[in-house]
Amino acid sequence: MSVITAYNHNTTTKKPLSKRPLLAAMTTALMLSISLAGCSSADTTQDDTKKENNSADASSNSTTNDAVAVTTIDVDTVKGKVSLPINPSPIVVYDMTLMQDLAALEVAIDGKPSGLHLDNLQSKVQPDPKEMGTVFEPDLEALNAMQPQAILIGSRMAEKYNELSSIAPTLDMSIDTANIYQSSKQRLHDLGALFGKSDQALKLQQNIDGLIKQTQTLSEDKGTGLVVMVNGNKLSVYGDKSRFGFIHSVLGVPMADNQIADARHGQPVSFEYLQKVNPDWLFVIDRSAAIGEDSVGAKAVLDNPLVAQTTAWSKNQVVYLSPDSYLAFGGYNQWMQDLTAIKTAFTNTK
Repeated sequence: MSVITAYNHNTTTKKPLSKRPLLAAMTTALMLSISLAGCSSADTTQDDTKKENNSADASSNSTTNDAVAVTTIDVDTVKGKVSLPINPSPIVVYDMTLMQDLAALEVAIDGKPSGLHLDNLQSKVQPDPKEMGTVFEPDLEALNAMQPQAILIGSRMAEKYNELSSIAPTLDMSIDTANIYQSSKQRLHDLGALFGKSDQALKLQQNIDGLIKQTQTLSEDKGTGLVVMVNGNKLSVYGDKSRFGFIHSVLGVPMADNQIADARHGQPVSFEYLQKVNPDWLFVIDRSAAIGEDSVGAKAVLDNPLVAQTTAWSKNQVVYLSPDSYLAFGGYNQWMQDLTAIKTAFTNTK
């Protein structure tokens, strides 16, 4: 057997025996090549795996950093920027306009003033907030007991800012009455951002803007207007820089009197004044009714021979603004109620 396969001495068997070293070398080279290729492939796979893992780690870190970055927010206030955690809780709110906007955004509040006269100041699905004083005087003991994460105030509580700031971060978000539209729009936007409700805040603002555009179109060439507040038997009027100035500055109704003094409580006037100015439209605020006082009512007070001589009264072009216009001016519900009332009045005019 051995002679036949390996050691046969005829010339035929010698030739293959002479090639064995070459064949062995070629086999060794081939095996080495395969081995190197396998190593190269493994290294490449390991490198790719490392790259993927590094990429995932980077992505994970990026997500973590983004989450950290949006946990706090800076809010511009009357007193400057205030840094707060997003969706602070508990919160106390001392302003009816703020409460109205937060209710529309479905944001629950934990503390509120007592003696409020509106029924649209808190979300319908939240428990009743604790009473923490009034809109003019905070209950400091109750505040210290609650330890709120934020206190939100408006103009009626502005003078108590320092006292409140000693207890918790306090945001004075008073509306600029001289530019009530832009100011209230900014406030709604800021509340949406602070409480993670930006999309909802945008939708609410779109509702307001839609009504404004419709009312602007209807108010063209409808004559002059005069905003008058009735407080018992007393009258006062307001110009375009007042909290009710949106009727002129936003809706474009010309002022019946361009000389109205800019005063927080309006310019006191008489029935004779109304007759002399003779507005085409009267926009009336019944203060007594808004704050729950017993009174004969604005309509009865204005129903006299002097006012009857005005174009507004004779043509029944008298619009009674909502109690919100006095208590929560610039709030979402105030905009929607008063714009709807004015739009309806202009629609029905002949």
